[in-house]
Amino acid sequence: MPLLKEAPPKVLVPEKLSPDGLALLRSSLDVDERKGLSPEELLKIIPNYDALLIRSETKVTAAVLQAARRLKVVARAGVGVDNVDVDTATKLGIVVVNSPSGNIGAAAEHTIALMMAMARKIPEGCASLKDGKWERSKFVGVEVKGKVLGIIGLGKVGLTVARLAKGLGMAVNALDPYASPAVASSASVTLVASLPELLASADFLTIHTPLIASTRGMIGDAELAQMKAGSRILNVARGGTIDEAALLASLESGHLAGAAVDVFTSEPPAADSTAAKLIAHPRAVVTPHLGASTVEAQENVSVDVCEQVLDILKGSLPRSAVNAPLILPEEYHKLQPFVRLVEKIGSLYTQHYAALPGGSMTRNTFDLIYQGEVASINNTKPLFAALIKGLLAPISGSEGININIVNAELVARERGIFVNEQHSRDPADTSSYSSLVTLVARPPSRASSRARGPADSSGPVPPGQPPRIISGTCSGDQPLITRLGRFEASFEPEGTLLICENYDSPGKIGVVGSILGQEGVNINFMTVAPVSPKLATGGELADVIPSKDGSADVGVKEVAPGLKEALMILGVDRAVPPQVTEGLVKEGGVLSACAVTL
Repeated sequence: MPLLKEAPPKVLVPEKLSPDGLALLRSSLDVDERKGLSPEELLKIIPNYDALLIRSETKVTAAVLQAARRLKVVARAGVGVDNVDVDTATKLGIVVVNSPSGNIGAAAEHTIALMMAMARKIPEGCASLKDGKWERSKFVGVEVKGKVLGIIGLGKVGLTVARLAKGLGMAVNALDPYASPAVASSASVTLVASLPELLASADFLTIHTPLIASTRGMIGDAELAQMKAGSRILNVARGGTIDEAALLASLESGHLAGAAVDVFTSEPPAADSTAAKLIAHPRAVVTPHLGASTVEAQENVSVDVCEQVLDILKGSLPRSAVNAPLILPEEYHKLQPFVRLVEKIGSLYTQHYAALPGGSMTRNTFDLIYQGEVASINNTKPLFAALIKGLLAPISGSEGININIVNAELVARERGIFVNEQHSRDPADTSSYSSLVTLVARPPSRASSRARGPADSSGPVPPGQPPRIISGTCSGDQPLITRLGRFEASFEPEGTLLICENYDSPGKIGVVGSILGQEGVNINFMTVAPVSPKLATGGELADVIPSKDGSADVGVKEVAPGLKEALMILGVDRAVPPQVTEGLVKEGGVLSACAVTL
Protein backbone atom coordinates (compact mmCIF):
# COMPACT_ATOMS: atom_id res chain seq x y z
CA MET A 1 0.00 0.00 0.00
CA PRO A 2 1.58 3.36 -0.99
CA LEU A 3 2.35 5.78 1.82
CA LEU A 4 0.07 8.80 2.06
CA LYS A 5 1.85 12.01 1.18
CA GLU A 6 2.10 14.33 4.15
CA ALA A 7 0.05 17.49 3.74
CA PRO A 8 2.13 20.67 3.44
CA PRO A 9 2.03 23.21 6.29
CA LYS A 10 -0.82 25.73 6.07
CA VAL A 11 -0.19 29.46 6.08
CA LEU A 12 -2.83 32.11 6.73
CA VAL A 13 -2.37 35.48 4.97
CA PRO A 14 -5.13 37.89 6.08
CA GLU A 15 -3.50 41.00 4.57
CA LYS A 16 -1.97 41.99 1.26
CA LEU A 17 1.51 40.65 0.50
CA SER A 18 3.53 40.94 -2.68
CA PRO A 19 2.92 38.35 -5.42
CA ASP A 20 6.59 37.33 -5.38
CA GLY A 21 6.47 36.62 -1.65
CA LEU A 22 3.31 34.58 -2.01
CA ALA A 23 4.84 32.67 -4.91
CA LEU A 24 7.73 31.67 -2.65
CA LEU A 25 5.28 30.29 -0.09
CA ARG A 26 3.15 28.46 -2.63
CA SER A 27 6.17 26.55 -3.89
CA SER A 28 5.97 24.25 -0.86
CA LEU A 29 3.18 25.44 1.44
CA ASP A 30 -0.62 25.57 1.43
CA VAL A 31 -1.36 29.32 1.33
CA ASP A 32 -4.78 30.62 2.35
CA GLU A 33 -5.43 34.32 1.58
CA ARG A 34 -8.33 35.51 3.71
CA LYS A 35 -8.43 39.30 3.61
CA GLY A 36 -10.83 41.26 5.80
CA LEU A 37 -11.18 38.72 8.61
CA SER A 38 -12.95 39.96 11.74
CA PRO A 39 -11.31 39.20 15.12
CA GLU A 40 -13.96 36.55 15.74
CA GLU A 41 -13.34 34.88 12.38
CA LEU A 42 -9.57 34.88 12.96
CA LEU A 43 -10.02 33.27 16.37
CA LYS A 44 -12.24 30.58 14.88
CA ILE A 45 -9.97 29.50 12.01
CA ILE A 46 -6.46 30.03 13.46
CA PRO A 47 -6.23 26.47 14.93
CA ASN A 48 -5.89 25.14 11.37
CA TYR A 49 -2.65 26.98 10.51
CA ASP A 50 1.09 26.50 11.04
CA ALA A 51 2.08 30.07 10.16
CA LEU A 52 0.46 33.52 10.15
CA LEU A 53 1.70 36.36 7.94
CA ILE A 54 0.44 39.84 8.76
CA ARG A 55 1.11 43.51 8.25
CA SER A 56 -0.24 46.14 10.67
CA GLU A 57 -4.00 45.63 10.61
CA THR A 58 -4.35 42.13 12.10
CA LYS A 59 -4.29 42.01 15.91
CA VAL A 60 -2.60 38.83 17.12
CA THR A 61 -3.87 38.74 20.70
CA ALA A 62 -3.18 36.29 23.52
CA ALA A 63 -6.52 34.64 22.80
CA VAL A 64 -5.59 34.11 19.14
CA LEU A 65 -2.20 32.64 20.04
CA GLN A 66 -3.64 30.31 22.68
CA ALA A 67 -6.20 29.04 20.19
CA ALA A 68 -3.51 28.47 17.53
CA ARG A 69 -2.58 24.90 18.47
CA ARG A 70 -0.42 24.32 15.37
CA LEU A 71 1.09 27.78 15.02
CA LYS A 72 4.88 27.88 14.84
CA VAL A 73 5.57 31.36 13.50
CA VAL A 74 3.93 34.79 13.26
CA ALA A 75 5.62 36.90 10.59
CA ARG A 76 5.10 40.66 10.41
CA ALA A 77 5.87 42.17 7.02
CA GLY A 78 7.35 45.34 8.47
CA VAL A 79 9.34 46.57 11.45
CA GLY A 80 7.04 47.03 14.46
CA VAL A 81 5.25 44.12 16.13
CA ASP A 82 3.07 46.03 18.58
CA ASN A 83 0.01 44.31 17.06
CA VAL A 84 1.36 40.94 18.29
CA ASP A 85 1.29 39.73 21.92
CA VAL A 86 4.97 38.77 21.92
CA ASP A 87 5.04 37.66 25.58
CA THR A 88 2.30 35.10 25.04
CA ALA A 89 3.93 33.91 21.82
CA THR A 90 7.20 33.37 23.68
CA LYS A 91 5.56 31.27 26.40
CA LEU A 92 3.92 29.13 23.72
CA GLY A 93 7.15 28.71 21.75
CA ILE A 94 5.81 30.62 18.75
CA VAL A 95 8.52 32.49 16.86
CA VAL A 96 7.68 36.11 16.05
CA VAL A 97 9.70 37.50 13.15
CA ASN A 98 9.69 40.81 11.34
CA SER A 99 11.58 42.48 8.52
CA PRO A 100 13.70 45.11 10.24
CA SER A 101 15.56 46.28 7.15
CA GLY A 102 13.20 45.87 4.20
CA ASN A 103 11.51 49.25 4.49
CA ILE A 104 14.29 51.38 5.99
CA GLY A 105 14.77 53.44 2.83
CA ALA A 106 11.05 53.88 2.29
CA ALA A 107 10.39 55.08 5.86
CA ALA A 108 13.35 57.48 5.75
CA GLU A 109 12.32 58.93 2.39
CA HIS A 110 8.73 59.35 3.57
CA THR A 111 10.00 61.28 6.59
CA ILE A 112 11.92 63.66 4.35
CA ALA A 113 8.95 63.94 1.98
CA LEU A 114 6.62 64.91 4.82
CA MET A 115 9.15 67.37 6.20
CA MET A 116 9.47 69.09 2.85
CA ALA A 117 5.70 69.04 2.27
CA MET A 118 5.14 70.60 5.69
CA ALA A 119 7.91 73.20 5.23
CA ARG A 120 6.70 74.32 1.79
CA LYS A 121 2.93 73.89 2.45
CA ILE A 122 2.60 71.62 -0.54
CA PRO A 123 -0.69 69.87 0.46
CA GLU A 124 -2.47 73.19 1.03
CA GLY A 125 -1.15 74.68 -2.22
CA CYS A 126 -2.16 71.59 -4.15
CA ALA A 127 -5.69 71.57 -2.70
CA SER A 128 -6.12 75.30 -3.38
CA LEU A 129 -5.02 75.00 -6.98
CA LYS A 130 -7.26 72.00 -7.58
CA ASP A 131 -10.09 74.10 -6.16
CA GLY A 132 -9.55 76.61 -9.00
CA LYS A 133 -7.67 79.23 -6.94
CA TRP A 134 -4.29 80.87 -7.47
CA GLU A 135 -3.03 81.91 -4.01
CA ARG A 136 0.75 82.20 -4.25
CA SER A 137 1.12 84.66 -1.39
CA LYS A 138 -0.93 82.49 0.98
CA PHE A 139 1.45 79.54 0.95
CA VAL A 140 4.85 80.98 1.81
CA GLY A 141 6.99 78.27 3.37
CA VAL A 142 10.41 77.93 4.99
CA GLU A 143 13.65 76.39 3.76
CA VAL A 144 15.21 73.44 5.54
CA LYS A 145 18.78 74.33 4.60
CA GLY A 146 20.60 75.64 7.65
CA LYS A 147 17.89 74.42 10.02
CA VAL A 148 18.43 71.93 12.85
CA LEU A 149 16.81 68.51 12.61
CA GLY A 150 16.45 66.74 15.96
CA ILE A 151 16.17 62.94 15.78
CA ILE A 152 15.00 60.73 18.63
CA GLY A 153 16.29 57.23 17.90
CA LEU A 154 19.40 56.89 15.74
CA GLY A 155 18.74 53.37 14.55
CA LYS A 156 18.76 52.28 10.92
CA VAL A 157 15.85 54.52 9.87
CA GLY A 158 16.96 57.45 12.02
CA LEU A 159 20.51 57.24 10.66
CA THR A 160 19.24 57.16 7.06
CA VAL A 161 17.06 60.21 7.75
CA ALA A 162 20.10 61.97 9.19
CA ARG A 163 22.18 61.32 6.09
CA LEU A 164 19.40 62.50 3.79
CA ALA A 165 18.94 65.64 5.89
CA LYS A 166 22.67 66.36 5.76
CA GLY A 167 22.37 66.24 1.99
CA LEU A 168 19.76 68.99 2.24
CA GLY A 169 22.17 71.18 4.18
CA MET A 170 20.63 70.64 7.62
CA ALA A 171 22.47 70.33 10.93
CA VAL A 172 21.48 67.11 12.72
CA ASN A 173 21.33 66.47 16.47
CA ALA A 174 20.24 63.11 17.85
CA LEU A 175 19.32 61.48 21.15
CA ASP A 176 19.91 57.75 21.50
CA PRO A 177 21.63 56.21 24.56
CA TYR A 178 22.58 53.14 22.53
CA ALA A 179 23.93 54.91 19.45
CA SER A 180 27.57 54.39 18.52
CA PRO A 181 29.49 57.68 18.78
CA ALA A 182 31.71 56.54 15.90
CA VAL A 183 28.72 55.84 13.64
CA ALA A 184 27.11 59.17 14.56
CA SER A 185 30.36 61.00 13.89
CA SER A 186 30.76 59.33 10.49
CA ALA A 187 27.31 60.67 9.53
CA SER A 188 28.14 64.16 10.93
CA VAL A 189 25.47 63.78 13.60
CA THR A 190 25.88 65.44 17.00
CA LEU A 191 24.75 63.24 19.88
CA VAL A 192 23.14 65.21 22.72
CA ALA A 193 22.94 64.14 26.34
CA SER A 194 19.28 64.77 27.16
CA LEU A 195 15.81 65.15 25.67
CA PRO A 196 15.41 68.80 26.86
CA GLU A 197 18.67 69.68 25.09
CA LEU A 198 17.45 68.08 21.87
CA LEU A 199 14.00 69.71 22.05
CA ALA A 200 15.41 73.18 22.64
CA SER A 201 17.74 72.95 19.65
CA ALA A 202 15.39 71.56 16.99
CA ASP A 203 13.63 73.44 14.23
CA PHE A 204 12.24 70.10 13.06
CA LEU A 205 11.86 67.07 15.37
CA THR A 206 11.38 63.51 14.13
CA ILE A 207 10.91 60.31 16.12
CA HIS A 208 12.25 56.91 15.08
CA THR A 209 11.79 54.57 18.03
CA PRO A 210 9.72 51.44 18.64
CA LEU A 211 6.55 51.72 20.72
CA ILE A 212 7.46 50.29 24.11
CA ALA A 213 6.60 51.27 27.68
CA SER A 214 9.42 53.83 27.87
CA THR A 215 8.51 55.53 24.57
CA ARG A 216 4.71 55.56 24.84
CA GLY A 217 3.65 59.20 25.23
CA MET A 218 7.28 60.31 25.45
CA ILE A 219 6.38 63.64 23.81
CA GLY A 220 3.60 65.28 25.78
CA ASP A 221 2.59 68.76 26.92
CA ALA A 222 5.80 69.39 28.88
CA GLU A 223 8.08 68.28 26.06
CA LEU A 224 6.24 70.24 23.36
CA ALA A 225 6.48 73.35 25.52
CA GLN A 226 10.27 72.97 25.53
CA MET A 227 10.43 73.19 21.73
CA LYS A 228 11.06 76.46 19.91
CA ALA A 229 8.01 78.56 19.05
CA GLY A 230 7.29 77.96 15.37
CA SER A 231 9.10 74.61 15.23
CA ARG A 232 7.66 71.57 13.52
CA ILE A 233 7.35 67.87 14.50
CA LEU A 234 7.10 64.59 12.58
CA ASN A 235 6.09 61.02 13.46
CA VAL A 236 6.64 58.31 10.87
CA ALA A 237 7.50 55.65 13.49
CA ARG A 238 4.71 54.34 15.71
CA GLY A 239 1.43 55.87 16.82
CA GLY A 240 1.41 56.68 20.53
CA THR A 241 4.97 57.96 20.92
CA ILE A 242 3.50 61.48 20.73
CA ASP A 243 0.52 62.33 22.90
CA GLU A 244 -2.07 63.18 20.26
CA ALA A 245 -4.12 65.45 22.56
CA ALA A 246 -1.00 67.41 23.52
CA LEU A 247 0.04 67.72 19.87
CA LEU A 248 -3.42 68.96 18.87
CA ALA A 249 -3.39 71.55 21.67
CA SER A 250 0.06 72.80 20.65
CA LEU A 251 -1.07 73.24 17.04
CA GLU A 252 -4.24 75.06 18.09
CA SER A 253 -2.28 77.42 20.35
CA GLY A 254 0.11 78.22 17.51
CA HIS A 255 3.19 77.16 19.48
CA LEU A 256 3.97 74.59 16.78
CA ALA A 257 3.94 75.79 13.19
CA GLY A 258 3.13 72.36 11.86
CA ALA A 259 3.01 68.61 12.36
CA ALA A 260 3.47 65.77 9.91
CA VAL A 261 1.99 62.49 11.06
CA ASP A 262 1.88 59.12 9.34
CA VAL A 263 0.94 56.90 12.31
CA PHE A 264 -1.83 57.07 14.89
CA THR A 265 -2.81 55.40 18.15
CA SER A 266 -5.69 53.65 16.40
CA GLU A 267 -5.77 52.99 12.70
CA PRO A 268 -7.99 54.03 11.10
CA PRO A 269 -8.87 56.68 13.71
CA ALA A 270 -12.41 56.62 15.04
CA ALA A 271 -14.73 59.45 14.13
CA ASP A 272 -14.63 62.36 16.61
CA SER A 273 -11.47 60.95 18.23
CA THR A 274 -8.49 63.13 19.08
CA ALA A 275 -6.62 61.54 16.16
CA ALA A 276 -9.48 62.45 13.81
CA LYS A 277 -9.37 66.06 15.02
CA LEU A 278 -5.61 66.10 14.55
CA ILE A 279 -6.01 64.87 10.99
CA ALA A 280 -8.50 67.65 10.26
CA HIS A 281 -6.27 70.42 11.61
CA PRO A 282 -5.13 72.82 8.87
CA ARG A 283 -1.50 72.84 10.00
CA ALA A 284 -1.23 69.03 10.05
CA VAL A 285 0.16 67.15 7.07
CA VAL A 286 -1.10 63.59 7.39
CA THR A 287 -0.86 60.29 5.53
CA PRO A 288 -2.53 56.92 6.26
CA HIS A 289 0.52 54.98 7.50
CA LEU A 290 2.38 55.13 4.19
CA GLY A 291 5.93 54.96 5.56
CA ALA A 292 6.56 51.54 4.04
CA SER A 293 4.21 51.95 1.10
CA THR A 294 6.56 51.85 -1.84
CA VAL A 295 6.66 49.14 -4.46
CA GLU A 296 10.22 48.30 -3.47
CA ALA A 297 9.58 48.20 0.29
CA GLN A 298 6.43 46.11 -0.08
CA GLU A 299 8.38 43.66 -2.18
CA ASN A 300 11.38 43.60 0.15
CA VAL A 301 9.53 43.00 3.41
CA SER A 302 7.13 40.48 1.88
CA VAL A 303 9.88 38.39 0.32
CA ASP A 304 11.97 38.65 3.48
CA VAL A 305 9.31 37.37 5.88
CA CYS A 306 8.14 34.71 3.43
CA GLU A 307 11.70 33.37 3.22
CA GLN A 308 11.87 33.33 7.01
CA VAL A 309 8.57 31.45 7.30
CA LEU A 310 9.82 28.83 4.85
CA ASP A 311 13.08 28.46 6.79
CA ILE A 312 11.40 28.17 10.19
CA LEU A 313 8.84 25.61 9.01
CA LYS A 314 11.75 23.56 7.63
CA GLY A 315 13.43 23.68 11.04
CA SER A 316 16.02 26.34 10.29
CA LEU A 317 17.05 29.15 12.61
CA PRO A 318 15.08 32.41 12.67
CA ARG A 319 17.29 35.31 11.57
CA SER A 320 15.04 38.23 12.55
CA ALA A 321 13.08 36.90 15.51
CA VAL A 322 11.99 39.56 17.97
CA ASN A 323 11.54 37.03 20.80
CA ALA A 324 14.76 35.06 20.30
CA PRO A 325 18.46 35.93 20.65
CA LEU A 326 20.04 37.83 17.80
CA ILE A 327 22.05 35.53 15.55
CA LEU A 328 24.70 37.20 13.46
CA PRO A 329 24.79 36.15 9.78
CA GLU A 330 28.22 34.54 10.06
CA GLU A 331 27.11 32.58 13.14
CA TYR A 332 23.87 31.60 11.41
CA HIS A 333 25.69 29.83 8.57
CA LYS A 334 28.07 28.05 10.94
CA LEU A 335 25.33 26.97 13.34
CA GLN A 336 22.70 25.67 10.94
CA PRO A 337 24.15 22.19 10.25
CA PHE A 338 25.09 21.75 13.92
CA VAL A 339 21.55 22.62 15.00
CA ARG A 340 20.34 19.64 12.98
CA LEU A 341 23.15 17.48 14.35
CA VAL A 342 22.45 18.29 18.01
CA GLU A 343 18.72 17.71 17.58
CA LYS A 344 19.46 14.32 16.02
CA ILE A 345 21.86 13.48 18.86
CA GLY A 346 19.18 14.32 21.45
CA SER A 347 16.53 12.27 19.67
CA LEU A 348 18.94 9.35 19.19
CA TYR A 349 19.79 9.44 22.88
CA THR A 350 16.16 9.27 23.98
CA GLN A 351 15.14 6.57 21.52
CA HIS A 352 18.26 4.39 21.75
CA TYR A 353 19.04 4.42 25.45
CA ALA A 354 15.43 4.30 26.61
CA ALA A 355 15.01 1.10 24.59
CA LEU A 356 17.97 -0.67 26.19
CA PRO A 357 17.53 -2.94 29.22
CA GLY A 358 17.24 -0.70 32.28
CA GLY A 359 17.28 2.31 30.01
CA SER A 360 14.35 4.26 31.35
CA MET A 361 14.58 8.03 31.03
CA THR A 362 16.04 8.67 34.49
CA ARG A 363 18.99 10.81 33.47
CA ASN A 364 18.36 14.50 33.33
CA THR A 365 21.85 15.99 33.69
CA PHE A 366 23.88 16.40 30.54
CA ASP A 367 27.23 17.73 29.37
CA LEU A 368 27.09 19.23 25.89
CA ILE A 369 30.70 19.56 24.76
CA TYR A 370 31.79 21.60 21.73
CA GLN A 371 35.26 20.86 20.39
CA GLY A 372 37.29 22.37 17.58
CA GLU A 373 35.90 25.06 15.27
CA VAL A 374 32.32 24.86 16.56
CA ALA A 375 33.63 25.82 20.02
CA SER A 376 34.49 29.28 18.69
CA ILE A 377 30.79 30.15 18.19
CA ASN A 378 29.68 32.35 21.08
CA ASN A 379 25.92 32.10 20.62
CA THR A 380 25.08 28.46 21.32
CA LYS A 381 21.47 29.07 22.41
CA PRO A 382 20.20 27.47 19.17
CA LEU A 383 22.24 24.34 19.95
CA PHE A 384 20.88 24.19 23.49
CA ALA A 385 17.34 24.54 22.10
CA ALA A 386 17.99 21.81 19.53
CA LEU A 387 19.14 19.44 22.26
CA ILE A 388 16.03 20.01 24.40
CA LYS A 389 13.82 19.54 21.35
CA GLY A 390 15.62 16.35 20.35
CA LEU A 391 15.49 14.88 23.85
CA LEU A 392 11.78 15.52 24.31
CA ALA A 393 10.35 15.09 20.82
CA PRO A 394 10.19 11.25 20.95
CA ILE A 395 8.36 11.31 24.30
CA SER A 396 4.59 11.12 24.07
CA GLY A 397 4.25 13.57 26.97
CA SER A 398 5.83 16.27 24.85
CA GLU A 399 3.20 16.17 22.11
CA GLY A 400 1.84 19.60 21.33
CA ILE A 401 4.89 21.39 22.75
CA ASN A 402 6.59 23.57 20.19
CA ILE A 403 10.17 23.56 21.49
CA ASN A 404 12.58 26.01 19.87
CA ILE A 405 15.06 28.76 20.59
CA VAL A 406 12.22 30.89 21.93
CA ASN A 407 11.16 28.74 24.90
CA ALA A 408 13.77 25.99 25.26
CA GLU A 409 15.17 27.23 28.56
CA LEU A 410 11.69 27.51 30.05
CA VAL A 411 10.81 23.97 28.92
CA ALA A 412 14.10 22.61 30.29
CA ARG A 413 13.43 24.14 33.69
CA GLU A 414 9.90 22.77 33.76
CA ARG A 415 11.13 19.27 32.88
CA GLY A 416 14.08 19.35 35.28
CA ILE A 417 16.70 19.01 32.53
CA PHE A 418 20.15 20.38 33.40
CA VAL A 419 22.70 21.09 30.68
CA ASN A 420 26.33 22.08 31.20
CA GLU A 421 27.79 23.51 27.99
CA GLN A 422 31.56 23.20 27.62
CA HIS A 423 33.85 24.68 24.96
CA SER A 424 37.23 23.27 23.94
CA ARG A 425 38.92 25.04 21.02
CA ASP A 426 41.90 22.71 20.98
CA PRO A 427 41.75 21.00 17.55
CA ALA A 428 43.71 18.06 18.95
CA ASP A 429 40.66 17.11 21.00
CA THR A 430 38.67 16.42 17.87
CA SER A 431 41.15 13.95 16.40
CA SER A 432 40.41 13.77 12.68
CA TYR A 433 37.40 16.12 12.80
CA SER A 434 37.52 19.90 12.55
CA SER A 435 34.48 20.10 14.85
CA LEU A 436 32.96 17.63 17.24
CA VAL A 437 29.87 17.79 19.47
CA THR A 438 29.54 15.29 22.33
CA LEU A 439 26.56 14.60 24.57
CA VAL A 440 27.33 12.98 27.92
CA ALA A 441 24.30 11.88 29.97
CA ARG A 442 25.20 11.54 33.61
CA PRO A 443 23.69 9.01 36.01
CA PRO A 444 21.18 10.36 38.55
CA SER A 445 22.90 12.53 41.13
CA ARG A 446 22.45 15.71 43.11
CA ALA A 447 22.52 17.96 40.09
CA SER A 448 22.61 21.65 39.53
CA SER A 449 19.49 23.56 40.46
CA ARG A 450 19.00 25.36 37.15
CA ALA A 451 18.99 24.62 33.45
CA ARG A 452 22.12 25.57 31.54
CA GLY A 453 24.00 25.73 34.85
CA PRO A 454 27.04 23.62 35.75
CA ALA A 455 26.22 19.97 36.17
CA ASP A 456 27.33 18.29 39.39
CA SER A 457 30.42 16.43 38.24
CA SER A 458 32.15 16.39 41.58
CA GLY A 459 30.84 13.02 42.70
CA PRO A 460 31.89 9.61 41.41
CA VAL A 461 29.91 7.62 38.89
CA PRO A 462 27.81 5.02 40.70
CA PRO A 463 28.99 1.45 39.93
CA GLY A 464 27.28 -0.18 36.97
CA GLN A 465 25.96 3.13 35.65
CA PRO A 466 28.40 4.29 32.98
CA PRO A 467 27.86 7.61 31.23
CA ARG A 468 25.89 7.45 28.04
CA ILE A 469 27.79 9.22 25.29
CA ILE A 470 27.00 10.21 21.71
CA SER A 471 29.35 12.23 19.50
CA GLY A 472 28.84 13.70 16.07
CA THR A 473 30.20 16.07 13.49
CA CYS A 474 29.09 17.65 10.23
CA SER A 475 30.40 16.76 6.81
CA GLY A 476 29.43 19.91 4.95
CA ASP A 477 25.75 20.29 5.84
CA GLN A 478 25.25 16.59 6.59
CA PRO A 479 25.17 15.47 10.27
CA LEU A 480 27.26 12.39 11.02
CA ILE A 481 27.31 10.28 14.20
CA THR A 482 30.88 9.33 15.08
CA ARG A 483 30.37 7.62 18.42
CA LEU A 484 27.58 5.75 20.16
CA GLY A 485 28.59 4.64 23.64
CA ARG A 486 31.78 2.61 23.43
CA PHE A 487 31.46 2.16 19.70
CA GLU A 488 33.30 4.13 17.05
CA ALA A 489 30.64 4.80 14.43
CA SER A 490 30.16 6.58 11.14
CA PHE A 491 26.56 6.91 9.99
CA GLU A 492 24.04 9.57 8.98
CA PRO A 493 21.22 10.00 11.52
CA GLU A 494 18.40 9.95 8.96
CA GLY A 495 15.26 7.90 8.51
CA THR A 496 14.53 4.67 10.36
CA LEU A 497 17.57 2.91 11.79
CA LEU A 498 17.88 -0.49 13.44
CA ILE A 499 20.73 -0.57 15.98
CA CYS A 500 21.89 -4.00 17.10
CA GLU A 501 24.61 -4.74 19.62
CA ASN A 502 26.07 -8.16 19.01
CA TYR A 503 29.12 -10.37 19.13
CA ASP A 504 31.10 -9.81 15.95
CA SER A 505 31.03 -13.34 14.60
CA PRO A 506 30.53 -14.88 11.14
CA GLY A 507 26.95 -15.18 9.93
CA LYS A 508 25.50 -12.54 12.17
CA ILE A 509 24.57 -10.23 9.30
CA GLY A 510 22.80 -13.07 7.55
CA VAL A 511 20.75 -13.91 10.66
CA VAL A 512 19.61 -10.31 11.05
CA GLY A 513 18.86 -9.95 7.35
CA SER A 514 16.83 -13.14 7.36
CA ILE A 515 14.65 -12.07 10.26
CA LEU A 516 14.02 -8.67 8.70
CA GLY A 517 13.25 -10.24 5.34
CA GLN A 518 10.61 -12.48 6.88
CA GLU A 519 8.84 -9.35 8.12
CA GLY A 520 9.11 -7.58 4.76
CA VAL A 521 11.63 -5.00 6.03
CA ASN A 522 14.19 -4.00 3.41
CA ILE A 523 17.71 -2.94 4.31
CA ASN A 524 18.85 0.23 2.56
CA PHE A 525 22.35 0.33 4.02
CA MET A 526 24.38 -1.18 6.82
CA THR A 527 27.46 -0.15 8.76
CA VAL A 528 29.35 -1.92 11.52
CA ALA A 529 30.71 0.04 14.50
CA PRO A 530 33.42 -1.74 16.49
CA VAL A 531 34.38 -1.03 20.08
CA SER A 532 37.04 1.64 19.88
CA PRO A 533 40.28 0.70 21.66
CA LYS A 534 40.71 4.23 23.01
CA LEU A 535 37.08 4.35 24.15
CA ALA A 536 37.31 0.95 25.79
CA THR A 537 40.26 2.10 27.91
CA GLY A 538 38.30 5.07 29.16
CA GLY A 539 41.19 7.46 28.76
CA GLU A 540 39.28 9.85 26.57
CA LEU A 541 36.67 10.44 29.28
CA ALA A 542 38.96 10.77 32.27
CA ASP A 543 38.45 14.51 32.42
CA VAL A 544 34.69 14.27 31.95
CA ILE A 545 33.43 11.50 34.19
CA PRO A 546 35.79 10.43 37.00
CA SER A 547 35.21 7.08 38.67
CA LYS A 548 35.83 6.14 42.28
CA ASP A 549 39.48 5.36 41.76
CA GLY A 550 40.08 8.32 39.47
CA SER A 551 39.91 6.37 36.22
CA ALA A 552 37.03 6.69 33.80
CA ASP A 553 34.33 4.06 34.01
CA VAL A 554 32.91 3.65 30.54
CA GLY A 555 31.08 0.46 31.33
CA VAL A 556 33.01 -2.03 29.21
CA LYS A 557 31.19 -5.34 29.41
CA GLU A 558 32.88 -8.62 30.10
CA VAL A 559 32.52 -10.71 26.98
CA ALA A 560 33.38 -14.30 26.18
CA PRO A 561 37.09 -14.85 25.44
CA GLY A 562 37.88 -14.29 21.77
CA LEU A 563 34.57 -12.57 21.04
CA LYS A 564 34.33 -8.88 20.21
CA GLU A 565 31.29 -6.70 20.53
CA ALA A 566 30.11 -4.46 17.71
CA LEU A 567 27.14 -2.41 16.67
CA MET A 568 25.27 -3.02 13.46
CA ILE A 569 23.46 0.09 12.23
CA LEU A 570 21.00 -0.72 9.49
CA GLY A 571 18.97 1.78 7.52
CA VAL A 572 15.56 0.24 6.81
CA ASP A 573 12.64 1.31 4.69
CA ARG A 574 9.87 1.16 7.28
CA ALA A 575 9.04 1.02 10.96
CA VAL A 576 10.31 -2.12 12.72
CA PRO A 577 7.64 -3.88 14.84
CA PRO A 578 8.55 -4.72 18.46
CA GLN A 579 8.32 -8.45 17.77
CA VAL A 580 11.14 -8.09 15.25
CA THR A 581 13.55 -6.49 17.73
CA GLU A 582 12.51 -9.09 20.30
CA GLY A 583 13.19 -11.84 17.79
CA LEU A 584 16.65 -10.44 17.06
CA VAL A 585 17.55 -10.51 20.76
CA LYS A 586 16.40 -14.13 21.07
CA GLU A 587 18.78 -15.15 18.30
CA GLY A 588 22.20 -16.08 19.69
CA GLY A 589 24.73 -13.24 19.81
CA VAL A 590 22.37 -10.29 19.42
CA LEU A 591 22.62 -8.61 22.81
CA SER A 592 20.19 -5.77 22.21
CA ALA A 593 18.22 -4.27 19.37
CA CYS A 594 16.23 -1.08 19.02
CA ALA A 595 14.69 0.89 16.19
CA VAL A 596 14.92 4.68 16.05
CA THR A 597 13.37 7.18 13.67
CA LEU A 598 15.36 10.36 13.00
